[in-house]
Amino acid sequence: MASTLSSSYPATEPIAVLKSPPPWRHTLVSLSVRNYRIFAISNLVAMTALWMQRIAQDWLVLELSGSVTAVGVTVALQFAPMLIFGLLGGVIVDRYSKRTLLMITQSVSVLTSATLAVLALTGTVQVWHIYVVAVVLGFVTVVDNPARQVFTNELVGAGYLRNAISVNSSTFQLGGLIGPAISGALLVAVGAGWSFGINAVACAIVVFTLTRLRVRELFPAPPVPRAKGQLREGMRYVVQKPAILWTIVMLAFLAVFSQNLPVILAAYASEVFDAGAGGYGLFNTLVALGALTGALLSTRRRSVRLRTVILGAAVYGALQAFSGLMPTEWLFGTALALAGFSWLFFITAANSLVQMSSNVAIRGRVMALYVLVLLGGQSIGGPVMGWVVEHFGAHIGMVLSGGVPALAALVIAVVLARSGSLRLAVSLRRAEPFVAIVPR
Repeated sequence: MASTLSSSYPATEPIAVLKSPPPWRHTLVSLSVRNYRIFAISNLVAMTALWMQRIAQDWLVLELSGSVTAVGVTVALQFAPMLIFGLLGGVIVDRYSKRTLLMITQSVSVLTSATLAVLALTGTVQVWHIYVVAVVLGFVTVVDNPARQVFTNELVGAGYLRNAISVNSSTFQLGGLIGPAISGALLVAVGAGWSFGINAVACAIVVFTLTRLRVRELFPAPPVPRAKGQLREGMRYVVQKPAILWTIVMLAFLAVFSQNLPVILAAYASEVFDAGAGGYGLFNTLVALGALTGALLSTRRRSVRLRTVILGAAVYGALQAFSGLMPTEWLFGTALALAGFSWLFFITAANSLVQMSSNVAIRGRVMALYVLVLLGGQSIGGPVMGWVVEHFGAHIGMVLSGGVPALAALVIAVVLARSGSLRLAVSLRRAEPFVAIVPR
């Protein structure tokens, strides 16, 4: 079976290892590509508006229902389609134009956000309305997210892909820094409706931007012809690539347990610190501030290895668990920023390793599995963490959300070390790393 796959998809190029970090002037070097620069700017607008909608949506559900579990159900409904149909989305992405698919998905997002805005602004919105919109957006994500991931390579080519992935993460987190702050202010001043309306306009801007790209300057991957067994083929490819397989396994633990912060932070804002909607927006902003810093610094990473991914997950989990022990609002906020920093350092390494370890002809299916685990795991973890918070409190929920992935990272590290006959080495010599992983 391995020989069949290798003949269909030639081996990928080795991942480059730099002897020193790139110059600071190359921190955003992928933005020198015109198509990517235009797309990234519109993406920043879209990510800011998306964060606004997410914060407004979660708070509106909590306000209408009075239940943290209902917030978790909303998260689950939005991510459940990816859990069920995510792999099929990867097949679609490999078969069709990524640019066309993104134009379709963003157009649907315009309609759903505009509908929710009208309902909220007229005062007729109910929890079930938000549930329906969450499901529709979930189906949009099935195609939109893997298409967006693979389209980055078509915009910049292989040479700038690692940098573009870090810039994408920076854009997402910058949106997460600005969006919650604006959404929190709007929630206090005029309610949730305007956040939904702004997101509808932002999605329309993305559609317009996609029509303005210079198609002749893209690096399109050849479409994969329709054939039987393409889903199974994608799964076999992942299983035969240890770097991809173990990265996705680690991502699964983080997605289920730690990537439901809106559920936990809503409880902290309303019950622990009595900070209200403004405090909820502030907590999300602090996470995004740390994450933005991590995303920018990740552009200076010299190499991407599996050990980097597992170590990053362990550090992130430990920091998130530690934040659950903080006694004051400001200490809690500081811990959130550090956790956000470590999360982006992990996720940019994971994304880069998975994309650069997969052949472009099958990358849509690989990234669909990656996104399925990331978002589908949240659909499982949302109600679970909501139930934990409601029955045992926000502090226990936060400690578990970080502690379980940290323990999983430790176990995976031990398994990989034994299978590869590796050990930790500590050196006090100035010319050598303080801690290194070396053969036994």
